[in-house]
Amino acid sequence: MAPRDLKIPEQRHPEKARRPDNPQPKKPAWIRVKAPGGEGYAKTARIMREHKLVTVCEEAGCPNVGECWSQGHATMMIMGEVCTRACTFCNIATGKPPDALDAFEPGRVAHAVEKLGLNHVVITSVDRDDVEDGGADHFAQTIRAIRHRSPDTTIEILTPDFIKCAPEALEQVVQARPDVFNHNLETVPGLYPEVRPGARYFHSLRLLQRVKELDPGMFTKSGIMVGLGEDKQAVMQVMEDMRAADIDFLTIGQYLQPTPKHHAVDRFVHPDEFAAYEKAAYGKGFLMVSATPLTRSSYHAGDDFARLRAARNRKLGIA
Repeated sequence: MAPRDLKIPEQRHPEKARRPDNPQPKKPAWIRVKAPGGEGYAKTARIMREHKLVTVCEEAGCPNVGECWSQGHATMMIMGEVCTRACTFCNIATGKPPDALDAFEPGRVAHAVEKLGLNHVVITSVDRDDVEDGGADHFAQTIRAIRHRSPDTTIEILTPDFIKCAPEALEQVVQARPDVFNHNLETVPGLYPEVRPGARYFHSLRLLQRVKELDPGMFTKSGIMVGLGEDKQAVMQVMEDMRAADIDFLTIGQYLQPTPKHHAVDRFVHPDEFAAYEKAAYGKGFLMVSATPLTRSSYHAGDDFARLRAARNRKLGIA
């Protein structure tokens, strides 16, 4: 049998092939971005290829890839490029991963981070429900490898939910001491069955709460998309839930539909509404909030980390 061609949508998302098409509405002016290109972009792309690394920037079709890569920022995606979940919003390829975890990948990631000279790096992954610890040890090895090669680089991880794993899996990741532990709730609880099947809202919330219990000094971060069909009241409730779990940093961005087979865009949320969400979130006590149409988990993550640290120091009265 010929291997899958992940550039073909039907082979990339076999579980969505029979779904009816959802129309893709025209994007408003505030969503449009420039096409990627330029010297910095080309250099980042070359380093990624040389080290055989996958980025979520490309796999998820992020609208900010041009801006971030031109500045030498990239979010590296470990554990392969096929995800065992089939969320209806996501453009990452789905199915049974063809390969076991690559023991040499943490070293390659660390080498690329060193070569790019990153002050701050974001490491994310596909879900690997086929692996007993969900890839927790692989995350820990990657963090340690980066620390070894680039001790001054701050590390942010964006993890799966480890829903099928023993509690020790999360403990292993936290013990590797990333600077920021991010896990996205993605949407409001009422939309989970349609948008995030296979995940559980309160499990994800509890995961983040537990990170704080294991290491109170670690920054926690989570994000949601809007424009999936939620209402404002539900978004406000998610903020309350996140604060009850002591989450430090909230991101809110506009959902953009990758293909006609993906979840439909319910509406394009106006920038003024994002500004209102940001104001409300700061009022609820988040240390950092990024809420704009183009906000993504890793967008401006390095600058945001510096601001996050400064905000905590102010709160603690440290100059």
